[in-house]
Amino acid sequence: MKIVILDGYTANPGDLSWEPLREFGELTVYDRTQSDETVERAKDADIVLTNKVCLRRQEMELLPHLKYIGVLATGYNVVDIDAASEHGIVVANVPAYSTMSVAQMVFAHLLTVTNHTEHYAMQNREGKWAECPDFCYWDTDITELEGKTFGIVGLGNIGSRVAQVALSFGMNVVAYTSKKESQIPSCVKKKSLTELLREGDVVSLHCPLTAETHHLIKRQTLHEMKRSAILINTGRGPLVNERDVADALNEKRLRAYCADVLSEEPPHADNTLLRCEHAYITPHIAWATKEARMRLMEVAINNVKAFVSKHPQNAITCPSRFCGVQE
Repeated sequence: MKIVILDGYTANPGDLSWEPLREFGELTVYDRTQSDETVERAKDADIVLTNKVCLRRQEMELLPHLKYIGVLATGYNVVDIDAASEHGIVVANVPAYSTMSVAQMVFAHLLTVTNHTEHYAMQNREGKWAECPDFCYWDTDITELEGKTFGIVGLGNIGSRVAQVALSFGMNVVAYTSKKESQIPSCVKKKSLTELLREGDVVSLHCPLTAETHHLIKRQTLHEMKRSAILINTGRGPLVNERDVADALNEKRLRAYCADVLSEEPPHADNTLLRCEHAYITPHIAWATKEARMRLMEVAINNVKAFVSKHPQNAITCPSRFCGVQE
């Protein structure tokens, strides 16, 4: 059995170990793989693990030994699922490994805007406080969260965790969700998208990226929001029209945009959001705590073990030859 990891660096830059996979076969790990290198590197592989390297129909048709694709992420849009099913290839992902870490990043971003801790820490390294005639100073607005309305778009694992944290801050939590009211906690109020945008002091995006949610936030929906609102996106970059968000920031129709994702990653240097004064962009690292990456690798390795044992788990596709599949 030959196992190839096409892009292992982001999940494991060297502080964790892929060694447990050697129990199941000959292991080759590549830090990064360009699209034109995929077939050559995976040509003899029975098992391929990928994070962002795409495995499309054209690659699968040139990989006759391939039986299993393990996605080192929750989203599996990098794999042509229809083609995998037709070729009898099992595809498995790693669900819910980063829930706590992503929720934490949401509030790291929010507190950056409301409390400006890094701003003041940087100023005081330069002597600002030492020069102050008073015992304290501030040159930004500082905002208390209690009593403010936190709007959540999408109430899955991460959205639900974010709701719990927002409630612990004493915020009023409202959600736009496909779930029925009976399926959500009574402390979270279900709203239409328009109601949520109009009421939210904070709006945080946690819905999947679909044809319906692509550019969910755009010029028209931004006009529904409060000028004092903070928009947070740790979901997917294309949930927002980035040009429209940049315009809203520059025209002071939005207090801040906080994002851990962009429509193109890495972004072009001329991406307008990178130059906006009130855009706070982190480089897709909400998932990347060591704790989350440890969970990711543990589940990914266990997924391989389950496949080798002929009982695939976390399977997105699973040929009929497998019995007792554990979803």
